[in-house]
Amino acid sequence: MQRGEHLYAGKAKSVYLTDVPNLLIMHFRNDTSAFDGEKVAQLERKGMVNNKFNAFIMQKLEEQGIKTHFEKLLTEDESVVKRLEMIPVECVVRNIATGSLCKRLGITDGIDLNPPVFEFFLKDDARHDPMVNEYHIRSFGWAEDREIEFMKTTTFKVNDILQGLFMQHGMLLVDFKLEFGRYQGELLLGDEFTPDGCRIWDATTREKLDKDRFRRNLGGVVEAYEEVAHRIGVHLD
Repeated sequence: MQRGEHLYAGKAKSVYLTDVPNLLIMHFRNDTSAFDGEKVAQLERKGMVNNKFNAFIMQKLEEQGIKTHFEKLLTEDESVVKRLEMIPVECVVRNIATGSLCKRLGITDGIDLNPPVFEFFLKDDARHDPMVNEYHIRSFGWAEDREIEFMKTTTFKVNDILQGLFMQHGMLLVDFKLEFGRYQGELLLGDEFTPDGCRIWDATTREKLDKDRFRRNLGGVVEAYEEVAHRIGVHLD
């Protein structure tokens, strides 16, 4: 497979066309950013870790009946994925209160949320990804009713699967975001699932093992990602 024209560059990933119709190459870079790009850094090995972490999670979800855009690992920091028509909203599930939820609502940091909280956000960095609801999504034509219900149902299924996976290895899945896209008449899970887009805490100490280490200047960002990867069985070597 040949890498073709550069299609898109996000905060930490680049996407390229290929010589195969409907397939793309997703390149995980070492770039790291927070606060809508106000804080940026290069972290060695991060692209490789996230690429292999994402591949592992996507394959685990596929085994449980969740259809994704993931095809295969290509290189240390590249994967082949299906080309989706992305829906411009993020689906967020929160199992434990922290981060923006606490700031918005004055909720005590660290309390368990039962049932988990589900939120939609519009993908718009310039407007800091504002929260939206189903009425916005319908009114502006971002997704159909059946797609909205599919995204909610699938996100909760992913939550059940991954909560169990992380808890089995002594970790708490605090919250995460998912994105979906259309492919040949189906809605598939797209984008990525890595410690860049979720919060994971040690179940005993509640030590942060995710991107909050970068946001809060705690250090050891990639080392924390690698620890999570090793615990759940991702082969990084």
